[in-house]
Amino acid sequence: MENNLCYENLSIFGIRHLSPAASYHLEKFLEEKKPKCVLIEGPEDGNYILDFLKNKSIKLPIAILAYTAEIPVNTILYPFAEYSPEYVAIRWAQNNKKEVRFIDLPSNKSLYLHGKKQREEQEDILKNEEKQNYYKFQSDIHENLAIKSLEEDYETYWERTFEHNLSKDSFQRLMEIQSSNMREITGSLEEKALPVSFVYNHLREIYMKSQIEKAIADGYSQDEIVVICGAYHILGLRSNIPSMTLDEFNSIPSLNTKLTLMPYSNYRLSSHSGYGAGNLAPSYFSMMYENMKKGKISENSYEYLSLMGKFMRENGNIASTANVIESVRLAEALASLHGGSMPSLKDLHDAAVACMGHGELSEVAEGFARLDIGTKIGYLPEGVSQTPLQDDMARELKRLKLDKFKTPVLNELDLDLRENRRVKTKEAAFLDLERSTFFFRLKLLNINFVNKIPLKQDGATWAERWNLRWTPEVEIELVEANLKGETIEVAASYALKEKLEESNDVLSSAKYIRNAYECKLLESLNDALTSMQKMAIDSGSFVQIAFSAYELYVLIKYGDIRQIDTKCLKPLLKQLFLRASLLLVDSANCADSQVKDHVEAINFMCEISKEQFELIDDNIWVNSLKEISKRDDRNSKLSGLAFSILIERREITEEECANEISRRLSSAVPAEIASGWFEGLSIRNKYALLSRVYLWEEIDKYILSLDDESFYRSVVFLRRAFSEFDPSLKNSLAELLGDIWGINSLDASEMIQEELSEEEENILSDINDFDFGDLL
Repeated sequence: MENNLCYENLSIFGIRHLSPAASYHLEKFLEEKKPKCVLIEGPEDGNYILDFLKNKSIKLPIAILAYTAEIPVNTILYPFAEYSPEYVAIRWAQNNKKEVRFIDLPSNKSLYLHGKKQREEQEDILKNEEKQNYYKFQSDIHENLAIKSLEEDYETYWERTFEHNLSKDSFQRLMEIQSSNMREITGSLEEKALPVSFVYNHLREIYMKSQIEKAIADGYSQDEIVVICGAYHILGLRSNIPSMTLDEFNSIPSLNTKLTLMPYSNYRLSSHSGYGAGNLAPSYFSMMYENMKKGKISENSYEYLSLMGKFMRENGNIASTANVIESVRLAEALASLHGGSMPSLKDLHDAAVACMGHGELSEVAEGFARLDIGTKIGYLPEGVSQTPLQDDMARELKRLKLDKFKTPVLNELDLDLRENRRVKTKEAAFLDLERSTFFFRLKLLNINFVNKIPLKQDGATWAERWNLRWTPEVEIELVEANLKGETIEVAASYALKEKLEESNDVLSSAKYIRNAYECKLLESLNDALTSMQKMAIDSGSFVQIAFSAYELYVLIKYGDIRQIDTKCLKPLLKQLFLRASLLLVDSANCADSQVKDHVEAINFMCEISKEQFELIDDNIWVNSLKEISKRDDRNSKLSGLAFSILIERREITEEECANEISRRLSSAVPAEIASGWFEGLSIRNKYALLSRVYLWEEIDKYILSLDDESFYRSVVFLRRAFSEFDPSLKNSLAELLGDIWGINSLDASEMIQEELSEEEENILSDINDFDFGDLL
């Protein structure tokens, strides 16, 4: 068909996304023009979603989310706020029973092109001179516009020039002139620096032209149509370049995509979140738009600064009515100095800092965050163009009484997994346990609505603590998880199965078994246990098997709390404990860099031995500890640790203990080895060590036997060991040493804790500066 789209009788209204003034003028324009067909820049395959926006229960902000239907999921978002021109146009058309359509490229084409555009933009700018020049040139234009208007930044220039402009004729004309001039100035540079972005915009524009032509072919004349698009695209739509043909459309590669509506938040609308089309202050501009509609735009500064004063008073700060009045006067004076009709956001900030913050930004910064951005988050009623998983999430939040936590404000929730016997129903009795199961399923799906806070026992007992925060990213994560299943339970089960199939060592299998119990997803447990048993036989890692045994031990110990049967885990725990016991002696011949993991593994094994002595073979474990405690060819720290455990268990007589300490702390033993053995000895129950005077007598003899060089070499290791002693232990040690030295405990305590002399400080400094790398 002949291209007549350059004719003047086709109304194209250029906008800036999330502009309250654009929304205000657009609504006036539509009322005056009364078009029969409204065409809007938006994904053409999302037209069916427009009907969902009629639902009066929807609370903005919301967004249309386009996403790929295969993993990894790629997305494009089309956000709407109350003051979004596109949303205002949609609601106007629906309220007036007029045709409304999206006319931009459908998501299957856009996501393909958008992905290429993102990769182009993410390339290293420093290695691409043309790209660097383009971004700088664009930035310089914005900066010069601000400077020539005597403003400090482009956003303030924009607000004063456009958002405060309520002139019926000048707003649209100025918007089109500035956007078109900007495009003409930067177009050739963009084509060279960002060819993919340039082509992407071109393809979008010729596709939008084809959709305009389709509307005309459907019987709407040009003067019955209003096209609403970003002001950048006006030149492209008014050009004589032909619209996209069907062959050209089909030649663009496609992805398998879907669309859904999702709640959004004011923070994500803001440019602070990294959203390129956002603005600095969504909550502030929402307030401005409401005042525009009421015809009270001049009251915007009064409302903003009054709310600031209220916020400060509610948070314990002093902000009197007089302070607020002075702030308003100062803001209006600042606006007048810049030739403005009303204060800009920057004027309001400056006035609030001066009159309410006493010149300190820190006193009003939190208030700015609340009033500029806000904590508002959108809401979609159940069944409104959401994926099945999003609907299930909403049902679960309601069932578990978690709706109030669907907020961007961080909340902390303590759970008690024990049965609540004071309530009447089973569901209420185990509400916190059900919540815990639900939270673990979300974590398994990488849905970051919840994050577990470690407690003293890492949540293994009946108590758990979680952080909860809802963000738009959670919605995107739900969409990604929807590809695994249509409910949280089904998707989590699929995710667990994937992880179990990918596990290639005994520890990862043990962790996934623990996940299965925490999530109450026990269908594939038999396969997981069989796989783990085989891996345990093949594995030669003491640390991995000990950690794995501990994972099962935790489940067995606290299984009753989670209402799960753990009998099938006991034979495997017994096998893992035996395997780890047999591997300990060989594994103890390790470097100091591996000691930390070995210490943790040994402590885990000791806990299992203590709590599950009827199940496991404790004799083999004790014999392995005895073996490494007396071996000189094992890591000295681990030998010391094993000896300490044997002392705790009363497996060593006092005479044997004194002999071994004397042997280990002999002057013939290198200082770093002897001190390392003592460090291992002191890792565990220090009170048990303090109760054995003969041990400290041997240590005292050892220290006195060292020559200066050996002493200096031992100091580094001994200091590290004694740094783990808390003040009460140090006082007890002082009393003990006082008895050994024949002085009273107070004198010994003063001697131990007195400040070092200058000479001693210098010696210690020299020791600290010495390179002990070869010794560690």
